[in-house]
Amino acid sequence: MKSSSFLLYSILSAAVVPYAAFVVGGVTPGGRYLRTITAAVSTGTGTDDLLRPSYAIEKIPLRIGHGFDIHRMAPLAEAGQPVVIGGVVIDHLPQKWTDAEGRYVEKGGVYETELGVVAHSDGDVIYHSIVDAIFGALTLPDIGQVFQDTDPRWKGCDSSKFMEHAHTVMADYGYKVGNIDVTLILERPKVASFKPAMKKNIVNLLQTTPGRVNIKARTHERVDSVGELRSLSCHVVMTLELDT
Repeated sequence: MKSSSFLLYSILSAAVVPYAAFVVGGVTPGGRYLRTITAAVSTGTGTDDLLRPSYAIEKIPLRIGHGFDIHRMAPLAEAGQPVVIGGVVIDHLPQKWTDAEGRYVEKGGVYETELGVVAHSDGDVIYHSIVDAIFGALTLPDIGQVFQDTDPRWKGCDSSKFMEHAHTVMADYGYKVGNIDVTLILERPKVASFKPAMKKNIVNLLQTTPGRVNIKARTHERVDSVGELRSLSCHVVMTLELDT
């Protein structure tokens, strides 16, 4: 790339193009190519410049972000899409889901069913929490403002696209992953055997190493909607460090 060039590029696949960004090429004193977002161009969603705030995002050595997400679970036929966590489809046998509204059995009764996630996109709670943690560490708006759940472009969208975009934003501000600590809260189905694939996906999408990514999973001890298999949630704490 020439340092004087201006590049217009899409951050998502050709099928779903949410934002374009003008990128200015420049060379730091150390010779490292630095990309800086100069404009976030939305296509009619009213989110122009959300990722380019008026204040300076200072080059401090370490930044800490927290992300949280929760989604409702329902019978697969109702949800219309499977349980996807960390980019992995969680195949499972029918589970004892609590029918709190009495749609399938008596109100509050147990209905055995394969589960899906109710969400505008694919409802990947790990990916959504990581994206929010990245944006939070950089003092940027939350994922719900950037990728609005009223926007038809995100209907059923693969959340790896959100991760790719968050990585681009992070890199453009001069940061890389320090470490990521994920706590997935899910009563059923069990996910222990899926965790290595989740970790591999995160490592690849954020261009980091296995020693910087941790995934923990726990139940909710049969308490509230998570314990009744009607929802799943996730917390992420992560650090960003300057990419020197």
